Order: sequence, then structure tokens, then C-alpha cells
Amino acid sequence: MNFARRTLIGIPYIWLLLLFLVPFGIIFKISLSDYAVSIPPYTPTLDLAQGWAGLRDFLSQLDFENYIWLSEDDLYWKAYLSSVKIACISTLLTLLVGFPVAYGMAKSAPEWRPMLMMLIILPFWTSFLIRVYAWIGILSNEGFLNQFLLWTGVISDPLQIMNTSTAVYIGIVYTYLPFMILPIYATLERLDGSLLEAAIDLGCSRTKAFWLVTVPLSRAGVIAGCFLVFIPALGEIVIPSLLGGSGTLMIGKVLWEEFFSNRDWPVASAVAIILLLLLVVPIMLFQRNQEKAQEAEG
Repeated sequence: MNFARRTLIGIPYIWLLLLFLVPFGIIFKISLSDYAVSIPPYTPTLDLAQGWAGLRDFLSQLDFENYIWLSEDDLYWKAYLSSVKIACISTLLTLLVGFPVAYGMAKSAPEWRPMLMMLIILPFWTSFLIRVYAWIGILSNEGFLNQFLLWTGVISDPLQIMNTSTAVYIGIVYTYLPFMILPIYATLERLDGSLLEAAIDLGCSRTKAFWLVTVPLSRAGVIAGCFLVFIPALGEIVIPSLLGGSGTLMIGKVLWEEFFSNRDWPVASAVAIILLLLLVVPIMLFQRNQEKAQEAEG
């Protein structure tokens, strides 16, 4: 029984080791290397045939010049700041749209909930790339939205929505909205209705009971949804490339160009390492605070 328990616990750690720690170590090693016009496009490379002498020589040639370069070039830190800004605003907009939808689903009749859940999940049955391309047909100057507004007389000239930050926000909110709705809905569905009744019996209006009872108790779902939206939005590549155009600066686009256009693997790896730290460190701090809060309550 003890062996079975250890095996069950060990499987996730092995998965984490093979699919996260090992690739992270490889990328970190490349980020400490130097660019070289050859194959592979970086130096030094490790020759195991030389034994410990080769390993010592390999380690002695690694440096942090790429990280220094990132701190000195305005392009990279501006891309990081722009990505954080776009991801934060997109997460907030997704929350403002997703919370009422999740709340409405949780308050609907039980027989309607499976169908509503299917409607939320249905977009995942279509290719992500096709869904983003569809927004090009909607938001372009000759697209459906402008044609509809011109037909109704709301505007006299087409709106410039494509190749702007507005189009990026629309694309991110639409794409990641289910990731916000589902955890909030799961939390609200388990909410004890007697707590709201008790608040109303004690003199709270329904609106006040919502803000004092429902919203605080849904915090876990809200935080989970925000993480599920913020993390992929921060490194998004496809949406800013197709909807935002060249004027939208995001670190995902910079990372892609460094890897595949400039073929500067060391700098690209350094960009990826910093991006990963921007995501992992806040999550670890949040989990630590949650553990302390649970210990204090216990």
C-alpha cells in the first residue's frame, strides 16, 4: 500500500520534471550562451566525450550578457510592460463579462444548466486560429460590424478597429472568456443558498447580500479564473499578430521574432526565462499567502 501511495504521488513529480524542469534547464542554459552563426545558433556546446574537463570549460564560458542586454534595450522592457498592461486590462474585462454570465448560469433552473454549459464550451470545438480569423472579418473596415453600423446610420465612416489595441482586447476576451466563466460558475453553483436567506432575514437587501455574501464566497473561483486568463494572455502571440498588427507591442511577438526571424536563441531564451519568472513568482507568493491564511483559520 505504501509503494502504491508513493507511486501515485511520484507520477505528477515525474511529469513536472520531464515537461517543465528539464525544458526550463535547457532554455536557461541557452540564455547564458552567446549567439553564433552556425548550427546550433549559440555557443558554447557541451561535449560529453571530454568528460569533466569539457564540463568545466563549458560552464566557464556561460555568462549573463543576454540578461544585461535585455535590461539595456528599451524594446524588451517596454514589451514586458505593454504585455502586463494588456493582460491586466483583458483579465479585468473578461471578469466583468464572465461573472454575470456565470452568476446567471448558477441561478438558472437545473435542467437548463447542462445546455448553458455546452454553449460556453462549444467554441472550443472550432479551431482557435479560425475563430481569430473570423474576428478579422467582423472588425475590418469592410467587416460585418462596420457594415451594420453604417446601415443603421450610427456612423457615417467606417471605424478603425483592426490593428488597434481594442481589437486585441476583443480577441483576448472572446477567446479566454470560458476560462473565466467555468471556475466562477463551479464556485457559485456550490454556494449555500441559506446564507443569502440569512443575510436577507437580518435586514440586507438582495443587492447588499450579493456584495456581502455572494461576491466574497466566490473569491476562489474569481482568482482561479483571473489566473487562467492572465497567464496565457501575457504571452499571447496569435491574437496581437492577427488583430493588433505591427503597432501592438507584446512580449510574445518579440519572443517569436527573436527565435524564428532573428534566430538569436540565447536572447530569446533569456526573454522566455524572464517571462516565466513574471508568471511563476506571483503564483508562488499567492499560494504561500493562501497557505498562511488557511493555517491562521485552522
